[in-house]
Amino acid sequence: MKTIDMVTLAGIIANNVTGTPDGDVTGVSTDSRTVQQGDCFFAIKGEIFDGHDHVKEAFEKGATCAVVSEDIAGCGGTLLKVDDTVKALGKLANWYRIQGNYKMIAITGTAGKTTTKEMIYHVLKRHYKCHRSPKSFNNNIGLPLTLLGADADTEIIIAEIGSNHPGEIEELTKIACPDIAIVTNVYPAHLQGLNSIENIIKEKASICLGLREKGKFLINGDIRDLVEHCKTFDKRFITFGKRKKCNVRGIDFKTSGLSGAFNLKLTTVSVPLPGRANLYNALAAWAVCKQFEVSKKKFVEAMKTVESMEMRLDVVRTGMLTVINDCYNANPASMRNAIECLCDLGTSSAERKVFICGTMAELGEQSEQLHRQLGENIAENEVDVLLAVGDFGNVVVNSAADAGKEGIVREVFENCDQLCDNLPKFIRAEDVVLVKGSRSVGLEKAVEKLKEISGSKS
Repeated sequence: MKTIDMVTLAGIIANNVTGTPDGDVTGVSTDSRTVQQGDCFFAIKGEIFDGHDHVKEAFEKGATCAVVSEDIAGCGGTLLKVDDTVKALGKLANWYRIQGNYKMIAITGTAGKTTTKEMIYHVLKRHYKCHRSPKSFNNNIGLPLTLLGADADTEIIIAEIGSNHPGEIEELTKIACPDIAIVTNVYPAHLQGLNSIENIIKEKASICLGLREKGKFLINGDIRDLVEHCKTFDKRFITFGKRKKCNVRGIDFKTSGLSGAFNLKLTTVSVPLPGRANLYNALAAWAVCKQFEVSKKKFVEAMKTVESMEMRLDVVRTGMLTVINDCYNANPASMRNAIECLCDLGTSSAERKVFICGTMAELGEQSEQLHRQLGENIAENEVDVLLAVGDFGNVVVNSAADAGKEGIVREVFENCDQLCDNLPKFIRAEDVVLVKGSRSVGLEKAVEKLKEISGSKS
């Protein structure tokens, strides 16, 4: 972050100031445990913690000032009073973004945001000074922190924008003011807040509403409802996908084990990651990188060294087990892709296909129906062992049994701890094990347990 003097900062966001607004701000923090000398500390109220309880601690660690929405006595530093600290953070980030002489790429979609972001970063960092959002910083706190974390000499920022309720993406894209906005895909997810696929399409497409003048809007051209909706905007858009009408077209998608490939006319793009979804992510990345005059040859060369991300189709060999760690999150589309990946890897007759399946969260009234469809998909792909965890575990297991693979081993567990206690009973040497579910299930514990027991299975 480039230095901001406190008088300027106060003028941007504060209603009033307590203390003397002198000195410079060299960073921003929302966590008192990680405050650095010169930081501006934003006291944010969360579901469990309230940053206002830690303002004094922030000053003791060297904060220059604190942004608060309530009076705090005896804290030992300058307070900038605002109505809402989260909105103030966004307002500061928007100001900082407008001052910055860089290009902004904003990515949204039901799945693949983080992987696409990392692919774009992996390619563009070879040609530009790039800054990208850490982890999955894609909400009204994470996005501003990403923007404010950019150095003065940054040339490109690559950030994710997520949503679980209507209007969230529009608000965030107007903070980011992207030069390029991309929708990777649209599938059922966050239905508890968005209610229908139609609303999801509207929400994702609204990322274009913050585009700067002459900004470019890129969308998945294989999702026809998304294309039709985007025609209602007074904005031109660029499509990518497999259809002939797509502006940026990939063909001959093929996956095999831990990798895949597709063609861009006469050029083959090899992707050293498993699953068909990663080929789409790579095509989306090409559609973006192309806007920065990266040649096809340089893109292909860079993609050869892309690495998998932790807990996102991350294939781990432990002992004689093959574990597909994809437990960061889950929705119906990403579940289908992960099962396809499990089938690609579990090809040998000596290898059983084991699916440790967690609940898909935030699907609202359609939860039971979508979990039933998941069970049917599991049966169609002839999974050998199904271990289900969470609220809809019975629905998944019963649906898989009804759809009918004879002899499937299946069990339901109330929680991940119960699953881990029983895993040794179900896992054999040479199994290929997919671990996937929504983040709330905590299936990373199961991955660690598999690593622990793999020695005894070898």
